[in-house]
This record gives sequence, structure tokens and C-alpha cells, in this order.
Amino acid sequence: MFYLLIEFLDELVFGVGEVVWPLIRDDLHLTYTQIGLLLSAPGILAAFIEPFIGILGDAWRRRALILLGGLLFTISLFLTSASHSFLFLLSSFILFNPSSGAFVNLSQANLMDSDTSRHEQNMARWTFAGSLGVLTGPILLGLFVYLGLGWRGTYALLASLSMLCLLAAWRLLPPDSNSSPSFPTFNIVLDGFRAAFSALKRKEVWRWLLLLEFADLMLDVLFSFLALYFVDVGRVTQTQAGIAVIVWLAMGLITDFLFIPFVDRQKDTIQFLRRTALVELFAFAGFLLVPGFIPKLIFVILVNLFNTGWYSILQGRLYSALPGQSASLMAIGAVTDPLMKLLPLLIGFLADQFGLGVAMWLLILGPIALLIGLPRDSSRPPESTLPL
Repeated sequence: MFYLLIEFLDELVFGVGEVVWPLIRDDLHLTYTQIGLLLSAPGILAAFIEPFIGILGDAWRRRALILLGGLLFTISLFLTSASHSFLFLLSSFILFNPSSGAFVNLSQANLMDSDTSRHEQNMARWTFAGSLGVLTGPILLGLFVYLGLGWRGTYALLASLSMLCLLAAWRLLPPDSNSSPSFPTFNIVLDGFRAAFSALKRKEVWRWLLLLEFADLMLDVLFSFLALYFVDVGRVTQTQAGIAVIVWLAMGLITDFLFIPFVDRQKDTIQFLRRTALVELFAFAGFLLVPGFIPKLIFVILVNLFNTGWYSILQGRLYSALPGQSASLMAIGAVTDPLMKLLPLLIGFLADQFGLGVAMWLLILGPIALLIGLPRDSSRPPESTLPL
């Protein structure tokens, strides 16, 4: 379905963005400080905007928000391709972040609402589409650079693909079920925030929110430090570190694909999470302790294998704990997300003080949190209606 196409596009942009920085830096003559601002400032500003988008996605017209987000998403990619200065590029990134929130996150909410009995299964499909996009991004950029079209041509193509996705959304998005005024009123926004804060009074919502953030230590956070760890701690070459990154992405794509039919056969996904978290604990410890490129590569493959399905199951459980508030997840997640985003900064600080090899042990909190925080009796009814 076209929701998965939107997720593929978003992660395709992310995949290109992960490897494009040397080209942009050299073309626009950027300093490291400017690159740091480009990476941080848009996300910080978006953190104040996206909660309102999520609230309006439940309380107002979600279809209109998705289409508007898609339009601005497309414009931001065109602006990126045309950027010839730091401020121009910064403006395009600032526009991109909340646009992606409206276009992509609300599309995910629509996918979850399309079948409320299959949240985990649909999240598995969503995750695979994203993994395919992330892996395709560097390949696409490399091809365009080889053909002489450069990073600008790559972003122009991404903008064109985004326009096609927007046209598909215009034709295929279902109409909103609720009748809302033409423009959101103050009362609509206020009622939406009241409902979101009410959801935060439930223990089950907090459980899945926190477990999602801790699980990310074995997912995106580990991936962010992977190449640096192989070079600085593993003492391997840049080429070998690149091989490790490619293996990580390829393994993620394969395991995410195989997880789609696997999750349909799982009667108890909580027990699956608990077992894989226990094995992940030892696999990650082995990755940090063994010397040599090949042994570390083998262990990083095991780490990638045993975190398969974590995001799909935990995000699906969170959606199940928020019936009728799928879009408000953007606002609810904003409560924990800023705090957990400090963990990479903490890892960097510890790395400066004690070395990256020591700082990476902080990531082991991911599987430990799952072992402690997952419900013991997974057969009992959800606690989404129980107060704290």
C-alpha cells in the first residue's frame, strides 16, 4: 500500500543524508560548527511543532495535514537541491523536519488505524519498507555521483519521487471520518492536548514509550557510532568500517523482511522480546570484548539479528495502548524523546573522558531495560485503561 511507499521515500532521503555530508561540505564550504547546526537545529525546532501536528491529526483533519506535509516535504527537497549557501540549506532542513512529521508519521498513524488488530504486523511491514529505503539511499547517491549528477541531482530526483507520492496520496488517502471546521480552533487543540495528557496517566503508555527509547540504543544509536567504533576502537581501516556499516544495513533489510511472516506466527511477542533481549545482552557484550575485525563483524551480525522486531513490536504495542489517539503519539512521544536524545551526547562526553570503548557499554542498557520492563504476564489484558 502507498503508506509503505511514503515510509520508503522518507528513509531513502535519510539514507542519502547519512553519506552526503562530505559532498555538501566541500561544495558549500561548510565548517564543522555549521554542519552541527544543520544536524541539530531543525530537529530541536521540530520538537516544538510536531506535538501540535499530532494533536490536530486526531482532533482535526488528518488527510489535509498529510497532504500539506507532503507538499512542504517536496518543496524542502527541491530547496535542498538548489541550496548554494549555509542559510539556504538550513532553511530547507528546518522546513523538512515538521513536514516529514506530518507526511510520514501521520501516514503511519493511518496505517495503524486501517487494522487495529494487526498493529505489530503492519509495523513489521513499515519497518521493512524503511530498511529498504535506508539501504537504497547510499546506492542512489553513489550512482548519481558516478553519472556526474552529484548530490544536487540526487535531491532533485528525491523531490520528483516525493511529488509522485503526494499525487498518490491525493488520490488514495481516505476521507476523514469526523466532520471538523475548515480551520482548527483553540478548543480543538486544547481538547486534543487534554486527551494526550490523560493518556500519559496510564502505566501501559509509559511502559511502551520508555522501552521504545531504550530499545533504540541497540538500533539507531548503535548504528550512529558503529563506523566510528570500528575505526577508533577496533583499529580497522575506513574501508573495513564501511563494510561493517553495509553489513549492518543489509542484515537489517534481510531480517526485517523475514520478520513479516514470522510475526504472524508469533502468539506471544512479549516472550519473543524477552528471549531476544537476553541473547542480545550477551551478543553485544561479546561485540565489545572480542578483538579483531572478523570476530567483531560476526558479533555485530548477531546483535543485528537479535534486535529484529523490537521496534515493530514495541511501537505496535504503543499504538494498541492508545486506541483512537494514533496521531497523538507524536505529542506523547515528545515527552520522552528530548531526554533520551541526550544519551548520544552522554556517550560522546564519556568517550572524551574514558574512551569510546568504555562509553559504548552504556548502550547495554537497551536489552537490560527490556528484560526489566516487559510485562511478566503477557497473557493478561492490556492495562491501557488502568490508572497509575
